[in-house]
Formats: sequence, structure tokens, C-alpha cells
Amino acid sequence: MRTSSPPRGRPSHARVGVSLACLAALLAACGTAHQSATLPRQTSTATGSAGAPTSTAEVDVDRPGMSPAVVTGVRHAAHDTYDRVVVDLKGDVPGYNVKWVDELVQDGSGRPIDVRGGAYLQLTLFPANAHDDDGKATWSGGPVYPAKLGNLTGVVRTGDFEGRVGIGLVLSRRAGFRLTEQGSPSRLILDVAH
Repeated sequence: MRTSSPPRGRPSHARVGVSLACLAALLAACGTAHQSATLPRQTSTATGSAGAPTSTAEVDVDRPGMSPAVVTGVRHAAHDTYDRVVVDLKGDVPGYNVKWVDELVQDGSGRPIDVRGGAYLQLTLFPANAHDDDGKATWSGGPVYPAKLGNLTGVVRTGDFEGRVGIGLVLSRRAGFRLTEQGSPSRLILDVAH
């Protein structure tokens, strides 16, 4: 009686095709994992070589029950295909939300912030503060920090109110973005395509 399996040591073309299809599906799923609501804490530094980000979907990561992180500074720099904003933190990376908004407003009062751009991306960290126990600001300057990069024209501190720190990105145009968490020291990295 003859079996339908190939001789040992040589994979059948059908099995190779199925294996490649499974691998392709797995890799495709990995490409969007960083935009999910259950974003894991990452220590990878691969974002510098990953190319321009492509997702424009809102990102919402909730981390209840943790002590508030303290924003100690926000830096920005241009790369070949994207602009990078780095939020330096004392403590663990807190929960956060990133979404497109029609305008940047002050947290608490809701007053519009007078900045001009083609698009606005709002990052909100929670629980987080941008001040110490004595009320002294830990992220100095601002509230508007000019950037003049490929797409990023400015960074705005939109608030430090009730355990939430708001950071607005003023952009020339709406574009793909990605977030990466890093530790030692803790920081949240937001890349926006040119």
C-alpha cells in the first residue's frame, strides 16, 4: 500500500507552501501589534531601522493601579523618513492615549491653544505628572516648543492636570505614527512619518 506522504527528509511542496503562508500571516500580524490596546512593554531599540510608520489608528493603553510617572523632559529630532518625539520619564511607562484631534486645547480649561498646523496629534499620559511634590515643573520651558522638522513643526505641553500630562504634536500634515516603550531609563517614543 502506498502512502500519500513524501519520502522522509524531503518536504512536500504543499507543506512548504502552507508553512510559508502561515509564516507570512504571522509576520503580517506582527506589523500591527504595536498599535493594539494591549501594547506590551518593549525594550527593543529597533524603531530606528524600521522605516517610516504607517498606522494612523488611535492607540489606547491602560495601566491602572500604578504610581504616577513623572515627565522629566520631551525631546525631538528628525530621521530620514520620520520625526521622533521622546518623552523622558521617572518611574515606569504609564498608560497613554494617542489620537488625532481638530485642535490642541489646554487640559482642565478646554481653551484652544494658539498654534497653527495642518494636523494635530494628542498624546496623553496617565497616571503621570510634570511636576514634583512641591509643585515645581519637572519639564521646563514651553508651553510651545518649536521643532521645524520634516513634518513636526512644534511640540506643545497641553496640560499637567489631575494625574494626566498632555503633549500635543503640531504637524504639517496627517501621517502614520508608531509608539515604542523603552526602559533603563523609562521613555515613550512617538515617531511620525514625514
